[in-house]
Amino acid sequence: MDATCARAEQLRLPSVAFTEHADLTPWVVRPGDTMSEVLERWLGPDGRVAPRPLDVEGYLDCLERCRARYPGLQVLSGVELSEPHWHPEETAALLARGRFHRVLGSVHSVGGRAEPRLVDHAMRDTAAADVVRAYLAEAAAMAASDAPFAVLAHIDYPVRHWPRRARPFRPADFAEEFREVLRVLAAGGRALEINTKVPLAPELVRWWADAGGDAVSFGSDAHRPRDLANGFADAARVARDCGFRPGGDPVQLWSRSPGSGTPRS
Repeated sequence: MDATCARAEQLRLPSVAFTEHADLTPWVVRPGDTMSEVLERWLGPDGRVAPRPLDVEGYLDCLERCRARYPGLQVLSGVELSEPHWHPEETAALLARGRFHRVLGSVHSVGGRAEPRLVDHAMRDTAAADVVRAYLAEAAAMAASDAPFAVLAHIDYPVRHWPRRARPFRPADFAEEFREVLRVLAAGGRALEINTKVPLAPELVRWWADAGGDAVSFGSDAHRPRDLANGFADAARVARDCGFRPGGDPVQLWSRSPGSGTPRS
């Protein structure tokens, strides 16, 4: 976090938000699923990977040290909740332990709560199109729920794991499913993240505006300091082309409505 703040100052960013992962779902692992060393450490005898709980107190303590060291940088707290609509009690308990400026909701698995598999694992033995549709169905269910998140993270998450052997990914092939997620998200007054880890297709931002979506955030998913704000210039151009504008405060979300920019959380 300290190195990321140093990178933010180097880039002359006015603000940075650390939306730390809170993965609440224990994922099913099947024989043949390739796992990182971290996932292997979390693998239990029941064949599920149970991520470590977020150390909220340690996270907030580190955040305060960063704020003290970089007084010219607005350092926001945040959390990315994985499938919070499946875990209402755990989510409520976590959010009660600290004030988070940015609360993201995300989906990382498909298969439902009874048999959740990581999207990248599912991509290896299931048709890619089926994985995308299952992912978007779950994202729509999360957006329609009363889970306490303000921004939908990485709506195109499966694209990161799109198989090389498949034909190139085309958002138009899943237009109906994407538009349904965006419609429900807009109806709930939430915002859409323009995630730049894999540049979000411009048509998805246009569809968001068409659905009545009012606000967007920008996320580089920078797990390494050098990746901070990658692709933001292009993402900002796409957002502007779709009618979104920054507010008077650099920590505000970009909005199409004057004076707004902060969705409910």
